[in-house]
Amino acid sequence: MSGEILESRAGLVGIATLNAPNRHNALTHGMIWELREVLERFALDPDLRVVILRAEGKNFCSGYSLTDLAEEGVGENPVVGLTDYMERFPLPVICALNGGVYGAGLDLALACDFRVGTPVAKAHVPAARIGAHYMHSSIGRTVTRIGSQAARRLYLRAETLTAETLQRCGFLDEVAPVDDLDATCEGMAAEIASLAPLSVQGMKQSILAASYREPDDGTAAAREAACFASTDHAEGMRALKEKRAPVFKGT
Repeated sequence: MSGEILESRAGLVGIATLNAPNRHNALTHGMIWELREVLERFALDPDLRVVILRAEGKNFCSGYSLTDLAEEGVGENPVVGLTDYMERFPLPVICALNGGVYGAGLDLALACDFRVGTPVAKAHVPAARIGAHYMHSSIGRTVTRIGSQAARRLYLRAETLTAETLQRCGFLDEVAPVDDLDATCEGMAAEIASLAPLSVQGMKQSILAASYREPDDGTAAAREAACFASTDHAEGMRALKEKRAPVFKGT
């Protein structure tokens, strides 16, 4: 491990940190695979219910390393594999945007389920300024998350969107003071972790399927049935009757 992706756990929460502030967390090929490996370990950890993706330094991510991009060639950008995997990740993922997010870093943030930023957060995709074409699946992700008009502003005008605009278009779920960013994300994570895991994880997959208008192959009905048959559902109903907070176990 290079130390450019940090991995930690805090109770039911897994935390992955981009740790290359000297280059504004530009994603190298090595960082991409390290982050993928961390996420895969989180996915296999039965004690985790939610993940926070954060970054050290002034900016969240300045995109894909231009040096690595030139070496990879057209159609081989590994960022797409990472973001596609993150989008379908079984646990909810919260992105803590401490500053700017640029290029492929935008797709990394959009692949998360929630985004919390600060007043200095901003987004910019420079593809049209350098004669490049942003990844097709990433543009699709942008449209499903924040709409086609916001996508036009990012890609066709190469506009820099401020925190206020990002919250208005739905990119940012919350804006927190710089010093409160981590605490705000931790509070959101605690809220999610207190909910029934089977319900949260199942409905995440249903939301994704609905977003992309994927035909149901019966898996949604199976998830619904599993939740209603779970001990967590029984616990939730019992807690409601007893007027207390439920204690969910994910079974």
